[in-house]
Amino acid sequence: MESKGASSCRLLFCLLISATVLRPGLGWYTVNSAYGDTIIMPCRLDVPQNLMFGKWKYEKPDGSPVFIAFRSSTKKSVQYDDVPEYKDRLSLSENYTLSISNARISDEKRFVCMLVTEDNVFEAPTIVKVFKQPSKPEIVSKALFLETEQLKKLGDCISEDSYPDGNITWYRNGKVLHPLEGAVVIIFKKEMDPVTQLYTMTSTLEYKTTKADIQMPFTCSVTYYGPSGQKTVHSEQAVFDIYYPTEQVTIQVLPPKTAIKEGDNITLKCLGNGNPPPEEFLFYLPGQPEGIRSSNTYTLTDVRRNATGDYKCSLIDKKSMIASAAITVHYLDLSLNPSGEVTRQIGDALPVSCTISASRNATVVWMKDNIRLRSSPSFSSLHYQDAGNYVCETALQEVEGLKKRESLTLIVEGKPQIKMTKKTDPSGLSKTIICHVEGFPKPAIQWTITGSGSVINQTEESPYINGRYYSKIIISPEENVTLTCTAENQLERTVNSLNVSANENREKVNDQAKLIVGIVVGLLLAALVAGVVYWLYMKKSKTASKHVNKDLGNMEENKKLEENNHKTEA
Repeated sequence: MESKGASSCRLLFCLLISATVLRPGLGWYTVNSAYGDTIIMPCRLDVPQNLMFGKWKYEKPDGSPVFIAFRSSTKKSVQYDDVPEYKDRLSLSENYTLSISNARISDEKRFVCMLVTEDNVFEAPTIVKVFKQPSKPEIVSKALFLETEQLKKLGDCISEDSYPDGNITWYRNGKVLHPLEGAVVIIFKKEMDPVTQLYTMTSTLEYKTTKADIQMPFTCSVTYYGPSGQKTVHSEQAVFDIYYPTEQVTIQVLPPKTAIKEGDNITLKCLGNGNPPPEEFLFYLPGQPEGIRSSNTYTLTDVRRNATGDYKCSLIDKKSMIASAAITVHYLDLSLNPSGEVTRQIGDALPVSCTISASRNATVVWMKDNIRLRSSPSFSSLHYQDAGNYVCETALQEVEGLKKRESLTLIVEGKPQIKMTKKTDPSGLSKTIICHVEGFPKPAIQWTITGSGSVINQTEESPYINGRYYSKIIISPEENVTLTCTAENQLERTVNSLNVSANENREKVNDQAKLIVGIVVGLLLAALVAGVVYWLYMKKSKTASKHVNKDLGNMEENKKLEENNHKTEA
């Protein structure tokens, strides 16, 4: 019978040589784990009946074993070896599954599960692979701008903390960029952190741009391997400012108007289609061969008609690249003769002219006292109604705000002129005397009566219109009277008289009385004749009645005689 010491020595010897003994039917087994996750490695061995203990180890690069965990089948106790890199990271279950928390790159090893009996050692190896997803790629150190036809660094695409290392690809507008001599240069490099063993990948792109790259997005991507296979992550888009030289110059007139008139302020603005646009230009004014150096704008204030002409601008360093614009400064002149306040005598002639001078055809409108006239005024013989406020107004329809107007205030003066009329009332009892007055300034009217008579209505005046008005007086004279009308203004005093006879009134009264008496006499005679006729009629009626009665008596007597004759015969 073997001693306990001999048995232990034999067991140790078996353990040492078991590194090369595998359980038949078990091949290589790989466990993939993400960086920072828990690595779970099943033992993959059937637990034998006479199991003494189970143990896990890993192999160094030189093949030597390092034991990390032990579990007895009888005491059910677990022991972990003093291995610093696995301190507090190991867990061995009852079925001898080993778990390693917080997976690291250094955990990529060949681990072996060992089940030991009294007479044998069974092993099952497991290969551990750890993967670390890289950071999202980012384009850094980007160029502030790119210039056409120049090979220039566009930027660096960086992706960090990858395991294993990945690959970087550049894209223009979603299409892969491949190296092209003199146009596309891609420089790739990778670095590993000696502590974390993680990789940082950097790809530098040098690019020769054209105007077709304006607003084109550039991106990059990193392709890497993970526990579930190959994956790709893309960066954000980057758009670059493309610089290119000016190929064309244009000139603008500001503010944009359909027409420019005298007194306006205008600004000439010169533009180049390059990027960045030119900041300075040469401006050429009409009749000036030498250009004026200025920024991209040149201002003209209070322009006059002599500013009409061609305006040009060009690049300072390339005068052959030039642009021009034609400017017309519209003008409008109006001359009214006479104008202002003008005083003339009635009957005078007054020629009036409104002369227009303009950059194009202008419309002319005449107004009198704010009422539009059909034609221009012409005075061969002035009348009072010709007085008023005349305005000649002209405008250029196509030019906003270009209008001119002049006014003439015409005053027509005249000495007072009087005309008197008489009108008798139908009753013949009163007379209306009217004094018609014409003149300007407005004459004052005054009445004077010589003789006796009652004045029914002292005076009544009409409105003063076009230098004319009248005053009337109603009178019933008892005798012949004289009415005098006096009209006076600043120019002269005029007097006119009218005689009114009282006989006309008496004759008409007598005539009326005679007419009334005649009518009354006529009515009386008619009544008398009617009475006589009636009396004769009544008398005749009575005589006829008597004759009728006599005839009726005779008829009765004859009748009686006939009756008697008949009786006798019988």
